[in-house]
Amino acid sequence: MRAMTLDAPGKPLRLVDRPRPVPGREQILIKVHACGVCRTDLHVVDGELGDPKLPIVPGHEIVGTVLEAGREVDRFRPGDRVGVPWLGWTCGTCPHCRAGHENLCDRARFTGYQIDGGYAEQCLADQRYCFAVQGNYSDVEAAPLLCAGLIGYRALRMAGGARRLGIYGFGAAAHIVAQVARHQGRSVFAFTRTGDDAAQSFARSLGAVWAGGSDDRPPEPLEAALIFAPVGALVPVALAAVAKGGTVVCAGIHMSDIPAFPYRLLWEERQIRSVANLTRADAEEFLALAPQVPVRTHTTAFPLREANLALDRLRAGRIEGAAVLVP
Repeated sequence: MRAMTLDAPGKPLRLVDRPRPVPGREQILIKVHACGVCRTDLHVVDGELGDPKLPIVPGHEIVGTVLEAGREVDRFRPGDRVGVPWLGWTCGTCPHCRAGHENLCDRARFTGYQIDGGYAEQCLADQRYCFAVQGNYSDVEAAPLLCAGLIGYRALRMAGGARRLGIYGFGAAAHIVAQVARHQGRSVFAFTRTGDDAAQSFARSLGAVWAGGSDDRPPEPLEAALIFAPVGALVPVALAAVAKGGTVVCAGIHMSDIPAFPYRLLWEERQIRSVANLTRADAEEFLALAPQVPVRTHTTAFPLREANLALDRLRAGRIEGAAVLVP
């Protein structure tokens, strides 16, 4: 099978031929039909997330069909369409797992980071961490739901009942969560790179009541803000934009350092929270909700061999919605 592999951080991915994987007792072998290109993949490729398995096949927004099942697999059969997310395995025994917070598992393993992912024609996955893909989504349309959608949904839940919601960084996750927020009756205020008129128009087309640059002040105080851009300097900016008691949610796995800021921005019971990974319950809830909204993903498809081009365009902010690889 063909796969794009990362041999060392900072190096381009390399197209290689690999043997067909053989599923273990609780694994399924999946024919990959589509794999989203996530900003987390960039953090792995660029060396901003340390200690990946090397060489590694990136990719954790996988949609495909089951080719073969291990002897103890009981949830899926050959021919089933499945989705594979970032969370690939947890221990089930650490204090976090026992408390229902498997996203914080001390020994968790992640798809496309410690487990070979979906930048390939085939991949293996633990059946317990895979999901049926519902709704009338094509494979390409469904792929971004498996991380951009899931992390956006978890971040939105951390915003509580906020009705005036700011979204900083209007990429793959933001364009999905904005639709969910509007479905829930919230007002969305979109913040993009300064001068990015196309991104602001895109946000308005998805129901944002206002769109402006990341350093602009919204026309009214926000009740919560979600930060998807990996820019620590946005944290004090967002704090200044939220009202008393407001919440700023940092939704990325990596962010540049947060600069010092005056205590008055945090005072009056504002709070800063981070999102770490996802739980299987998050996935079940969101994948059932998405067709009801209905969430419509905006995608740009690339052939597998052009994975480096897709990553370059994502790095430069030249993708509207989400990039998706099609093996």
